[in-house]
Amino acid sequence: MSLLVQARWSDSPYVESIWRGSAQSDTSLLCAADGRWKLLFAKLHGTMHVSVEGPMTRPIPMIHREGTQWLVIKFELGTFLRPVPARSLLDGEAILSQDRRNSFPLGGFTWQVPEYDNAETFIDWLVREEVLLSDPVVMAVRASHPHQRSSRTVRHRFVQAAGLTQVSIRQIERARYAMSLLQQGVSILDVVGQAGYADQSHLTRSLGRFMGQTPAHFARMHMPGPLPLASPPTALLSR
Repeated sequence: MSLLVQARWSDSPYVESIWRGSAQSDTSLLCAADGRWKLLFAKLHGTMHVSVEGPMTRPIPMIHREGTQWLVIKFELGTFLRPVPARSLLDGEAILSQDRRNSFPLGGFTWQVPEYDNAETFIDWLVREEVLLSDPVVMAVRASHPHQRSSRTVRHRFVQAAGLTQVSIRQIERARYAMSLLQQGVSILDVVGQAGYADQSHLTRSLGRFMGQTPAHFARMHMPGPLPLASPPTALLSR
């Protein structure tokens, strides 16, 4: 096995999940589109690489070098770093540090690189110092709570906080959900209905655009992984 990966859900309202892994050999991957941004800590030959990876609107190839160990904190929609807004990192990343120290600068502070089991404590510190924030309008919309905001304002707040519009987020989440269903063995025709596509051609175009592969490719994989790749898109985001 080229990659060893472990993942868990987070109980922090700011974080979706925490991932860690290691590469047993040089491994090329095609990373699927993902509307959520991430903090990435990768260590190779003693050098710690710390970066912020923005939302991805398309599949992006990536190489994991043999010996690399990494920790990824994947954030919930509506959270953002005050010093590095997600909208400025669309399909890109910002490098925060690349040296042999186990610390990195962010928001005028120096932080210790977190560990898999204490990542939420690190997140709490970021929130306490107002380096990590959440947009109350986006969070209210996602939770289907009433709000007195125009659709134009909501769209602007989503772009500011999440880096993407609600429509783009819905499209990406639906494609990720369809990919997850296919990998779990659900038939292509059933995925069309469960994920809300008009027909099989619509599904094929969506997966090609956001996941970089055809439905048949994912149907052959049958590799659900340590966590589901996605949950059903909420009614909220399908508006």
